[in-house]
Amino acid sequence: MADVVRRSGRDILRDDEELVLIKRIKPGRDPYWVTVGGGVEADDQTIEAALHREVFEELGGTVDLAELAYLITDNLNGGIGIQHILAARLVAMDLTTQTGAEFTKPERGDYEVVRVPFTRDAPCELNLVRRIARRSDSSWPASLEPRVRPHRSGLPGGRAI
Repeated sequence: MADVVRRSGRDILRDDEELVLIKRIKPGRDPYWVTVGGGVEADDQTIEAALHREVFEELGGTVDLAELAYLITDNLNGGIGIQHILAARLVAMDLTTQTGAEFTKPERGDYEVVRVPFTRDAPCELNLVRRIARRSDSSWPASLEPRVRPHRSGLPGGRAI
């Protein structure tokens, strides 16, 4: 069995009737959108703790009602990568307190926090990519879309957000 060489988490963030995404703009590449998230660090006690940290770093935000929506495994050099995709409700956001390295390194391109209507087709209309081992070049799997759709009315278990 292959070793897990990278563990990461991404948040499908909902704020009322909108998804909160990050629009990435890099020289020589068409704009694309990513969900908030990143790698799990050694001092993160859980995947959910890592996502709370990432939401704070990238949005100056806090979330609640985070629940696992999907797991993705990728074959990487030396083992496998596991991405935990959680659905969560954005509680607060203050972009003036963003602390992530992505906002201090201009060579990484522009990061623009955007809101898109949470409609049946909105995520499919965007060039929404997921990160694999520090590369942003893989589309979300088609099998994730049916998992995201139920979150239009609430999180799994029927809790409204």
